[in-house]
Parts: sequence; structure tokens; C-alpha cells
Amino acid sequence: MDAETDPIPLSAIQHAVYCLRQAALIHLERLWAENRFTAEGDVLHAVADKGGSRRARGVRRVMSLPLASKRLNLTGVADLVEFQPGPDGETAYPVEYKRGKPKLHRADEAQLCAQALCLEEMTGRPVLEGALFYAQTKRRVTVPFDAALRALTEAAVTDLSAVFASRATPPPTPHKSRCRACSLIDLCRPETHARPVRLWRDRMLAKALA
Repeated sequence: MDAETDPIPLSAIQHAVYCLRQAALIHLERLWAENRFTAEGDVLHAVADKGGSRRARGVRRVMSLPLASKRLNLTGVADLVEFQPGPDGETAYPVEYKRGKPKLHRADEAQLCAQALCLEEMTGRPVLEGALFYAQTKRRVTVPFDAALRALTEAAVTDLSAVFASRATPPPTPHKSRCRACSLIDLCRPETHARPVRLWRDRMLAKALA
């Protein structure tokens, strides 16, 4: 990856909010490992990856829509974007498919918010909310793109930019439940060399600003 020019993948936002080290292992070191959770996710996204566009009750639905933001240096593909009609034109409504059920952390929401930020830049119109569809519950969860979520998302972009620019993978910060669910746990080995990530992050940011 050329950290000076290559855009940040939208999927990396979810990884970074979940665990910045995981994001670096996947997107910088190009490491990956399958487990039951990743396999289930692959099956779920196979439907969206077929692409295409259709209308339903006046709503234009576009699958596998390419997205990009020059301001944030982001690029990727949205599973589904519904363009809802209104008096002033269409309003984008991104929908992301996820395995499992809603989670306690906000990684999924941040990935969806990153899509919204791309859509706002591409369409010139505000995107106020979207939805996460979870396969286990078979329900949509509405996600408002409020100031707090936007700030979290842009902070993740800043962190990723620093990681890619430094080409240095951050140290692990063990988290019992998240590490246990991570397909990279055997490659990461968080229990063997844990160090505070805040010190690493401060050092990388200071280096970038120097």
C-alpha cells in the first residue's frame, strides 16, 4: 500500500473502531484468517455483491454502489443505498448487511457513517440516517448520523491515516470478548506483548505533526 496516495477502504473503518491493531494487520500487513464469523459474513455479502438497481414503492435501490470521499481519502462499496424521493430530489439512505446481531461497540455504525460521509460529498445532500441489517435478527437497526458518531468516524479515519503513513502496526490492547471473536487472534497474539496503545498513538501523531 502506498500510504501517500492510496485511499482508505471503507471496511477499514469498522476494523479500526473495533481494534486499530486489527485494521493494521489486515490493511497494512495484508494478514487475514477465516473463522466461522468471517465465513458467515462472506455468505451474507454474496447477495449484495451481485449489484443492480431496481425500484420498490418509489424508492430506487442500488446494490454494490461504489463510494468515495476526496476530503477523507475514502473509497469502497456500499451493500445497498436506497434513494428515497422527496420534494427537493432523492435522499440517500445507506444499508449495510452484517452477520449476527447488534453489538455493544460502534464499529458497524462507524462504517455505515463513513458511507454516509461519502454519499454527502458525492450527492451534495445531507444524509441523516441509514440502517444496519443483521442476519441473526433479520431486522434493520436505524442509525442516526449524529455529531458523536460523525466525530468517532472521522477520528478513525485520522487514526488509520497515521497508521498507513507510519507503516507501523500499533501494539495490542487485549480485550477479552473482542479478541476471542477475532479471526486474527493467533496471528496477533495479544497476550504475549501487550502495551498501552495510547502511548503509541500519541507518538505516531507527534511524529506526523513534526
